[in-house]
Amino acid sequence: MSDAARLVMLGSAGLAEGFSLIGAEVHADADPARVEAVLADLWASGDAALVLLEAHLARSEGEWLRRLRNEGGRIVVTELPPLAAPDNYAPVVDEVVQAVLGPEALRCQT
Repeated sequence: MSDAARLVMLGSAGLAEGFSLIGAEVHADADPARVEAVLADLWASGDAALVLLEAHLARSEGEWLRRLRNEGGRIVVTELPPLAAPDNYAPVVDEVVQAVLGPEALRCQT
């Protein structure tokens, strides 16, 4: 187990390239199986990590993804908008906010 937290990014090659420039550990063109393998390895390593998943991967249904999101703690998993369609992106948390606060909760008030 190291003292420094790891920054890990899984997603399309174009998006991964940018993260590699800032020193992130990248897994370009990853699929849900790769996400599961990386998350299992992180858990086994004991390292703290911030894991950034492109939206289509963040919404996959893997066992490790579900487990680490429910556990919280030293491995934080978050979602990134897709590189090709950032304007059409809506994070999963929007659904939770609307379910709790109602459909008007996320509308802009001008």
